[in-house]
Amino acid sequence: MIFITIAEDHIALSDGLKVFLEQDTDIEVLGTAQNGKDMLELLEYLKPQVVLTDINMPDMNGVELCKAIKSKYDIKVIALSMFDNSGAINEMVQAGADGYILKISPLTELKKAIVEVVAGNNYYDSAIDMNLINENSEQQPEKKLSRSETDILKLIAQGKTSAEIAKERQTAVSTVAKHRKNMIHKLSLAGKNELYKYALQRYSHYSN
Repeated sequence: MIFITIAEDHIALSDGLKVFLEQDTDIEVLGTAQNGKDMLELLEYLKPQVVLTDINMPDMNGVELCKAIKSKYDIKVIALSMFDNSGAINEMVQAGADGYILKISPLTELKKAIVEVVAGNNYYDSAIDMNLINENSEQQPEKKLSRSETDILKLIAQGKTSAEIAKERQTAVSTVAKHRKNMIHKLSLAGKNELYKYALQRYSHYSN
């Protein structure tokens, strides 16, 4: 028997996944949560072999959840997401995810992933070109950015203004403006509009 929990903020999808997976008599869904924070609380007393997680969730997203799980438990993590861009996939891979499945793929693909990761293998959606993903990962220009700049880039992807970013990070607007200017220079971009487009391309899974 394979025991699973699901972190997904859309209840209808979570319920649908549970019904589909439990058609297989070898799979049981122990519980569901609508965000990463609630899932971590579930894991304190549930002992699944696999956690299926969306990436874009409130309170704690799938990347943060995956990192937290891998730091504390011997549990497999499979990302189940709409995002097939290299930024989203690489972030989950670097967080320690054992698999990555697109929501638009047949659910039979998800079952294959579950079986493979439980067997100790990694499994990525057949629609994903992992050679391209790995190549992009090695050449990511974000490696030039500081941790603060990367965090701000993610907030820019959410469409937040410098004032909103400054308030969230409890810093001065001038400091955020300086980080923006530095990022434009480091990434060889033409200006703030290109920075926003770049942020969306790399971190669209952080947008609301």
